[in-house]
Amino acid sequence: MNLHEYQARELLKAAGVPMLDGGVAATADEVHAIASRIGGTVVVKAQVHAGGRGKAGGVKLAKTPAEAKEVAARILGMTIKGLVVQKVLVVPAADIASESYVGLIMDRESQRPLFMVSSAGGIDIEEVAAKTPEKIHRLAVDPRFGLMPHQSLGLALKLYQDFNQVRAAARMMEQLYSVFMANGASLAEINPLATTSDGKVLALDAKISIDDNELDRRPDLAALRDESAEEPSEVTARKANLTFIKLDGNVGCVVNGAGLAMATMDLVKYYGGDPANFLDIGGSSNPEKVVNALKIITADPSVKVILFNIFGGITRTDDVANGIVTATRQFKVDLPIVIRLTGTNEKEAVKILEGVGMKALNDMDEAVKQAVALAKGAK
Repeated sequence: MNLHEYQARELLKAAGVPMLDGGVAATADEVHAIASRIGGTVVVKAQVHAGGRGKAGGVKLAKTPAEAKEVAARILGMTIKGLVVQKVLVVPAADIASESYVGLIMDRESQRPLFMVSSAGGIDIEEVAAKTPEKIHRLAVDPRFGLMPHQSLGLALKLYQDFNQVRAAARMMEQLYSVFMANGASLAEINPLATTSDGKVLALDAKISIDDNELDRRPDLAALRDESAEEPSEVTARKANLTFIKLDGNVGCVVNGAGLAMATMDLVKYYGGDPANFLDIGGSSNPEKVVNALKIITADPSVKVILFNIFGGITRTDDVANGIVTATRQFKVDLPIVIRLTGTNEKEAVKILEGVGMKALNDMDEAVKQAVALAKGAK
């Protein structure tokens, strides 16, 4: 679950991270009131779960409350990467002397929280990694001991020479680590971590993603979820207990099991296609899951073909077949469907599908080849 910047700021400020005061607004009039309270030049920032806000025109400077109101009127309601801006954050403009990057992710390779710091802040860390990887310094933290003082100082020394700034940055890294661990985060970053002309070190932006597995035991965090800022199909899938991630291709995939889903997407790419989604119906034998999966995929106009790849273990293939039949009877599916079924109750599943004029394959490569060919032919 991604937090908005203003929500991430609140978590960091509560931990003691120095940040400029501001306010969040849903109307241009509210922006005018916040800018009047702050005084001076302010920054109006779109609150959406998407990168590249500045390039899209979602981050603007305003010298007066009237200008802030005018800017906000343009930003509110605009679409950035398919998401409509419904709120903006208003903060004072900082007198920036330098910008750095500080981030934490849960690293699967080391199985530890991993710090990444760079003196090249203010831009996407992916861009830094691609163009100047030597500017990124990493440290895996042993969660048994946490971030030790000598470690935070060592990281801060990669960013600053002035020791007052080094100590300030080290303290902020320790605070960032405490927020990361206390809230079950999978990512937490400050970008930029800025120094001002008078030597202060401030966090000017914040991004935090919470591991969804944390939400069942943390209703306070779950309450921060803004479904209006998420991909609608992913919201629908979550409510239907499906694991779904929308992608940019045109081959809609319905698979049981995350490993098989990843292998299916790899095979689609291998044969020259592009998957439109990751969709795992899980190990359940509930036909309703298949119905919901088809509703989600057919709602995506970019999908040209639907590929089922089911390996029956716990999942009964006849239940999946019944789900396909039920779905096609409930609503019209105008897209071609390629079905690969093998495993538990395979013979029964094949009979169910043949009874409504559908064909089932048992070879994964053949099914993927057919799906990719159909998708290409539909262009």
